[in-house]
Amino acid sequence: MPAKLLNPILAVLKAAVVLLVIGWILDIPGRLQIGLFTEQILVAVLGLSLAITFLTFPLSLGETGEEAVAAKVLEKRTAAVGIIDVLLAAAALISCFYVAVRYPQLIVELATRPWYGILVASVMVLLVFEASRRVTGLSLVLIVLALCTHAMFGYLLPASFAARPVALSRLIVYLGIDTNALLGITLQIAVVVVVPFIIMGQVLSRCGGSDFFADLAAALMGRFRGGAAKIAVVGSAFFGMISGSAVANVASVGTITIPLMKRAGFPPHIAASIEAVGSTGGQVAPPVMGAAAFLMAEYLQVPYAHVMEAAVIPAFLYYAALFIQVDLESVKLGVLGAPRESLPTVGAVLRKGWHFLIPFVVLIVGLVWLNWEPEFAALAATALIGLLAMIVPHNGRRLSPFEVLDAVISAGGAVVDIIAITAIAGILIGAMNITGVAFSLTQQLLTISGGSTALLLVITAIASFILGLPLPTTGVYIILATLAAPALVQAGIAPMQAHLFVLFNGILGMVTPPVALAAFAAATIAKSDQWQTGWTAMRVSWCAYFLPFMFVYTPALIMNASPPMVVLHLALALLGIFIGTIAVVGHCFARVPWPLRIAYAAIALALITQPTMFAGAAWLIGAGFVLGLGVLAREVWYVRAQLKPELAA
Repeated sequence: MPAKLLNPILAVLKAAVVLLVIGWILDIPGRLQIGLFTEQILVAVLGLSLAITFLTFPLSLGETGEEAVAAKVLEKRTAAVGIIDVLLAAAALISCFYVAVRYPQLIVELATRPWYGILVASVMVLLVFEASRRVTGLSLVLIVLALCTHAMFGYLLPASFAARPVALSRLIVYLGIDTNALLGITLQIAVVVVVPFIIMGQVLSRCGGSDFFADLAAALMGRFRGGAAKIAVVGSAFFGMISGSAVANVASVGTITIPLMKRAGFPPHIAASIEAVGSTGGQVAPPVMGAAAFLMAEYLQVPYAHVMEAAVIPAFLYYAALFIQVDLESVKLGVLGAPRESLPTVGAVLRKGWHFLIPFVVLIVGLVWLNWEPEFAALAATALIGLLAMIVPHNGRRLSPFEVLDAVISAGGAVVDIIAITAIAGILIGAMNITGVAFSLTQQLLTISGGSTALLLVITAIASFILGLPLPTTGVYIILATLAAPALVQAGIAPMQAHLFVLFNGILGMVTPPVALAAFAAATIAKSDQWQTGWTAMRVSWCAYFLPFMFVYTPALIMNASPPMVVLHLALALLGIFIGTIAVVGHCFARVPWPLRIAYAAIALALITQPTMFAGAAWLIGAGFVLGLGVLAREVWYVRAQLKPELAA
């Protein structure tokens, strides 16, 4: 399809997505006294999003899944839209809008499974499979197909794995149109809650917000040793609060910070791994943590503000560990900070972009104190961003209303990834619900663990890790929130800690080979080897593999304890992370020999052990604390001993 025809079509489709979502959140149909089911809006947005997906990820692209997403975000590919892509886009619009228009009558007629209901449901399910394949690869599609096969033939399996038989026609109709499957809660959260935050991120970026946060990170950190890498850490944390997407974070921040780190003296694979790990943390960094966090709030039936609050300390520890790693790597490599005169001052940056902070104040106040719904808070913040961009100049210019409108419409194209993932995740949940496999697998997990909470946590972490290799974080969370989190809760773990445990383990696949999507995207920018970058990212993010076990045993680390206990556990965790990072890097003020690195690693493990993990854990932590103070004293003494001859000379 020629670009001069494709671009206007895509613009109309994107605008329609945005208008439908905003109109529904603001209750425009209700104000006009038009009665609509939520499912009608969901299926209409689904049809538009599927059409955009087929026209954005054409067959001729030759890439799917992680490669396609990374290439799309990094704008490294061009591909022609063919007739098959156009036909699939048309089929998506026709089938989904048919259901949207006839939904009130259709849900009644489907009890008898008419041929047209089976046909339209089949088309929708197959289109979701294909769209998901193009966006996330084959892995999630194969998992869902396996569950669908189990629904039809599971009765032939042994009793432990058996499922009640389901007719194909009933299965198709249930998966495609039932509110417990495709048109269920996962798609609803994506459309109603996540899309407004994507709109907010797009508008903020187009209005200069990403430049402002990059400049603010440079002003805060640029002059310190390893300043370029610290800019990457702080910038990724700032941008992660906006995007909640690891790859989008890498593409937006990494294109600036990775070349900056390379020029400062960091090897390409280390620069890429630092950016990948920093960007991955955006999925768990409040206030905007990514789609999985909104789903978590729905699963737990709590306000999103509670999820934000619980994630504050884990996210802080994640970035603190990365910051310490960067600092010690800088000492090891001899990377200094940038000259002060080459950096902007904090005051100058704030004078130019102070207005970018106001929407975040509105967002947080709305979520935490005014108890606004997340989607309304995001729309209010977005409106304020656009208004301020038209009134207050940034870098000498104001945006016109048309430029702000274009930024809003562009968000319609940024939502296709999350819509495709949550749509097929809804089908997955439907397949598990109709067979009862979710309940049976939960019981089997409890049986396998033999009543041991620690073993159950290890099994869940391994499952999260394995699923996180080929699947996006949202997909991993949905699967394990359905299968594993209930088992953790039955084992006595608080629901918030159980779901956060699943989420934090799920993000590790972003920086873990063989897939490591965030590391792959960063390696593309750094022109470094993908495997080397992935393994380095694992080393840089070592703390993230232990962090979920820490807060799942200690409510204080999700701020569910008295302030003194929160401070105590936070201090012990930071000391353990600092000493553990010395062991990993092999350097503090000077090189640390291998025997000491092994000893430091043991002390760090003692410090990050939690009191309720096992009998006698408190004594181990106490010993670790005493030895940890000894480690600090040793390192300070060593550097002073090294400096004395230099001072005397």
